[in-house]
Amino acid sequence: MENPADGGFFMPAEWAPHARCWMIWPSRPEVWDDMAATKRAYAAVARAIRLFEPVTMVANAADVREAEEYLGPAIEVMAAPVDDSWSRDIGPCFLIDGKGGLAGADFRFNAWGGKYEGYDNDDRLAGKLLEATGARRFTSTLTAEGGGITVDGEGTLITTESCFPNANRNPGWSRDEIEAELKRTLGVAKVIWIPGDPNEKETDGHVDGIAAFVRPGVVLVEATEDPAYSAVMQENLKALRGQRDAKGRELELIVISDASEAESDCWRFCRSYVNSYIANGGVVMPCYGVETDRLAMEAFRRIYPERQMVPVAIDDIAIGGGGIHCITQQQPLV
Repeated sequence: MENPADGGFFMPAEWAPHARCWMIWPSRPEVWDDMAATKRAYAAVARAIRLFEPVTMVANAADVREAEEYLGPAIEVMAAPVDDSWSRDIGPCFLIDGKGGLAGADFRFNAWGGKYEGYDNDDRLAGKLLEATGARRFTSTLTAEGGGITVDGEGTLITTESCFPNANRNPGWSRDEIEAELKRTLGVAKVIWIPGDPNEKETDGHVDGIAAFVRPGVVLVEATEDPAYSAVMQENLKALRGQRDAKGRELELIVISDASEAESDCWRFCRSYVNSYIANGGVVMPCYGVETDRLAMEAFRRIYPERQMVPVAIDDIAIGGGGIHCITQQQPLV
């Protein structure tokens, strides 16, 4: 069986029940201004998620004891060689078949188009996690990251023009070929393409800083007052308007402002609220100590009235170019 869909496998929505969350302990010092502060922030996110579901933190063998000290006894630490700490992009995209089967798509990884040197361990990690969980492994020659997609669990996927078709990832692949491979590996029937952000220099415009499915037929879309990104975000919003999902429903769009007021002189700093983690019974969301934190929490409470909101200060994560969604990867319950 080469195609997950042949066995009924598909990628479920992020709000579906989880068996656990996978994270990776920070290990690339050039990404962070204050590595100790970043480790404390990672630990805070892990403990917040642990309120709702098990968490396993992957760490280099030399860092296991340190990670255990930061995290406490409630969080498992697994030793494995890693180069970086963005679990969403490095780990597998887990799949289920609705009959108790667990699998995963293992894409190639090249550090977001060669942004960093040394990524062989990260490229191998998805396979190691699938082995550790006993999940079936479906490999792909497509270079792709989990932060570059959002799915509704009902056959629809959204991704960006600026990311996977970029020559720094998949030279020689046409957009149609990339779309076919996403369908094959993730069990989706429809791919919706939006522009993304070609000016974003870290991930080349991952969708998880722009838009995310929050319910079938409903997409949370980010807006900004930052003049450097406002036009780009409006183009993405425009591209989503009038789109229909795999079930034929016209997408409902909920617009949320980013944390434009959050101060940082780092060009990588991530101000996205869309970049949150949906846990079992909760949403772990970023906060920056600005007024839009309150507005974002109110929006999430309206979207997820049955879930508990847990804000975590992430300035020392955001400086690396990502947020809570970027450092987490859910393993679905089967």
